[in-house]
Amino acid sequence: MFDKEFIPFAIFFIICFILAIILAVLAYSVAPAEEDLEKLSSYECGFDPFEIARIKFDIHFYLIAILFIVFDLEIIFLFPWCAANNISSYENFWSILIFLLVLTIGFVYEWTKGALTWK
Repeated sequence: MFDKEFIPFAIFFIICFILAIILAVLAYSVAPAEEDLEKLSSYECGFDPFEIARIKFDIHFYLIAILFIVFDLEIIFLFPWCAANNISSYENFWSILIFLLVLTIGFVYEWTKGALTWK
């Protein structure tokens, strides 16, 4: 049924699955069951909140957060790529130039659409 190469992976998967079940049951059984009013109350710098915590956020907040994550991840992947590849060859130079051009076009598009302006 299995190749001999997959036996260590199967054993590892079974051990992880059993350990996860044991830890979940242990956490559920050891956790305190009574509710503490102090822990259930809202915390905002030590005083009662002014409004309810379930207010709707503007979609613009999420848009800026997602755009930040996308551009941040692209730049984070850019540094190891530059360190691993020698930019002296024309192929590496043009590939990084195309990557930066696409990144710049995306940034200019978002800027012109007003996605980065806070209202």
